[in-house]
Amino acid sequence: MSASKSRKATASAASLLRIFTVPEAPESTLSKIEHALSEDLEGFLSQSIVALEKPLHEVEEDFCAFEIPDEPTFVSDYTEEMMQSLVAHSVHTAAPSFIGHMTSAMPYFVLPLSKMMVGLNQNLVKIETSKAFTPLERQVLGMMHHLIYGQAHDFYQHWMHSADHSLGAFCSGGTVANITALWIARNRLLKADGNFAGINADGLMAGLRHYGWNDLAILVSERGHYSLGKAADLLGIGRNNIVAIPTDANNRVDVDAMRRTAQQLHQRGVRVMAIVGVAGTTETGNIDPLPKLADLASELDCHFHVDAAWGGASLMSNTARQLLQGIERADSVTIDAHKQMYVPMGAGMVIFRDPELARAIVHHAEYILRRGSKDLGSQTLEGSRPGMAMLVHACLQIIGRQGYEILIDNSLQKARYFADVIKQHPDFELISEPELCLLTYRYAPPYAQQALTQAIASNDWDKVSKINAVLDDLTRSIQKSQREQGKSFVSRTRLQPARYQRQTVTVFRVVLANPLTTEQILKDVLNEELEIAADKTHLLAKLAQLCR
Repeated sequence: MSASKSRKATASAASLLRIFTVPEAPESTLSKIEHALSEDLEGFLSQSIVALEKPLHEVEEDFCAFEIPDEPTFVSDYTEEMMQSLVAHSVHTAAPSFIGHMTSAMPYFVLPLSKMMVGLNQNLVKIETSKAFTPLERQVLGMMHHLIYGQAHDFYQHWMHSADHSLGAFCSGGTVANITALWIARNRLLKADGNFAGINADGLMAGLRHYGWNDLAILVSERGHYSLGKAADLLGIGRNNIVAIPTDANNRVDVDAMRRTAQQLHQRGVRVMAIVGVAGTTETGNIDPLPKLADLASELDCHFHVDAAWGGASLMSNTARQLLQGIERADSVTIDAHKQMYVPMGAGMVIFRDPELARAIVHHAEYILRRGSKDLGSQTLEGSRPGMAMLVHACLQIIGRQGYEILIDNSLQKARYFADVIKQHPDFELISEPELCLLTYRYAPPYAQQALTQAIASNDWDKVSKINAVLDDLTRSIQKSQREQGKSFVSRTRLQPARYQRQTVTVFRVVLANPLTTEQILKDVLNEELEIAADKTHLLAKLAQLCR
């Protein structure tokens, strides 16, 4: 091994931040657009969310032509046009004041590596079109498997490159990863038995008749991702059979309520096919009690899947890993590398504890995916796929586990800092405490918070509802104005806080994963919201009237 490879440099927060900004001498192979994205520090990596002010309907006018051009266009002309109409008006998700969604600045080295990946144009469905990329993808899946399950060296020597088995599957994102996990759960439950050839041959209705069940169900927290509904739809189970279980005051699923629901379903002849635990809810970033869910899945003899699309990367932090205790008992786990692993869209993964699991969905064809081959497409939902595993591999090697730990821990620290700032600010109300690096809050001036406290104490829930309704209008209006101004961005959602007896309220939602986001930027976001709120005179007058 070379000296450069054996040398272990100690990572620091300062050195890691440099990989999220532009190198002093960018690679000469970068295209014009790549240069623009790299060098536009006043846009792509700055405070500004949009480079030019232009409403959506005007942007749509740039893309109204529906006929394919007869005459070819020079590359230089096309590039110039795209710089003006596409790049200039794209949302700068890498900006440090863009804190509303699960996107972030990316390491600068991803741009040239992406160009290499596209240039090689490998198709991961078939080893004949991805001779080197196939083992690389299997290696990345092995790394992620070890991160979750921590098996011994011999396990990976035996299974990582097995032709008939898989430690996981790369997907375009968490949606396909969740669908794949539940597809496996369904097929394993309705497996071949006697004169029943299995669901993949005889179908869902034949399987239910054979096993004597009236229906199938999937149990998940009410904070479960909408992709689970898509999975139920595609798998023939039906969206109504995604059974949403209430959460506690900390947005974690009530396991006792889930157990009672499972018993009620059993009495109706409904078989629980899978339990889904959420490790990083999309709205609040909370983590379900995974050990208790694993126990319940064992009691019910059903598949246990953990949707860790957001929170899975936290396993790389020795501190945050404790929050995901129990994930190692899951049959399958979803992780999105394009979230906290700082990889471009879309790079999702589903990891299987047992390498045998993927055999439940194996498909073969004569011209491709032949039996005994190492074609990845035989055990994945998607067929033709790009080599996104290369970019995940790059980040794992260049950032390393130590680097990821620093990035994740800093994000958690930043979220707790912002939560403290909100709690100390008289004009804002913290709605959900950050468990990972998500939190929710809303604008609520002191007199409104005092009126709500008094109304709750006197059980005047009608007054609480009316005050919350005006605060909802204020939150929506502030969020929309803030987005349109383009200096910063927070998203919004609707929650049912325990404090308000689960009345639905509209809240700001922030995701603090971007390493370039500073404490000053967070203070500026609040100040901007205060300035916007001061202009909402009609709503403020209505709120003041209600709070008297």
